[in-house]
Amino acid sequence: MTSNGSGSSSEFHEVLHSLRVWDVPLPGFDPAGAPGEPVGLFREWLLHAARAGQPEPHTMSLATVDAEGRPDARVLMLHDADERGWHFASHSTSAKGRQLAGRADAALVFYWPAVARQVRIRGRVTACGPEESRADLAVRSRGALAAALTGRQSEVLGSAEELARASAAAWERAGSEPDAPAPTWTRYVLEPAEAEFFQGDAARRHVRLRYRRADGGSGWVRELLWP
Repeated sequence: MTSNGSGSSSEFHEVLHSLRVWDVPLPGFDPAGAPGEPVGLFREWLLHAARAGQPEPHTMSLATVDAEGRPDARVLMLHDADERGWHFASHSTSAKGRQLAGRADAALVFYWPAVARQVRIRGRVTACGPEESRADLAVRSRGALAAALTGRQSEVLGSAEELARASAAAWERAGSEPDAPAPTWTRYVLEPAEAEFFQGDAARRHVRLRYRRADGGSGWVRELLWP
């Protein structure tokens, strides 16, 4: 048995090897009809995934690098995608905030299994100013503000009781002071240097379309990749 009694190694491998992907009809993708820049295709694909019933299609993995060059990754929520890039937010004092301050290169991954699609984006991240960061928080829920006011993201937590007290105080303040400042809350924008769109295929003839910044950054080169 495993140390937590959750099952044997043989059971784990039996279940793992029985799992299947894409046991549903999959959409097609003709790269010839794709727009000339990636954000338009991304918006189209996210809307398609949402309409297909994909839970939380706006969640994504953000990968960064720490001061020792070690990769780090976590899942967070997309706030926007426009001509500037892909937007998200966090505390500047969090692990991701400190890592981005030290090295702005980052990557995003979206995966939508309901339609066998993923999008991978790489580029440099810029921190927005206080006004835009505050506006980002203002349009979100009371719970989001309470979480931002609780603060101390990624720090070591002494106990669950300590979190409960801080969270309760933050929720109360968020209710009575909806414009309460959260100074470290920061909106970030990843400006893409390349973006890849992957459409899965049951016969494993996956379609991969990569957008890559042209020399000088004035446009995009589009190219197909082997699966």
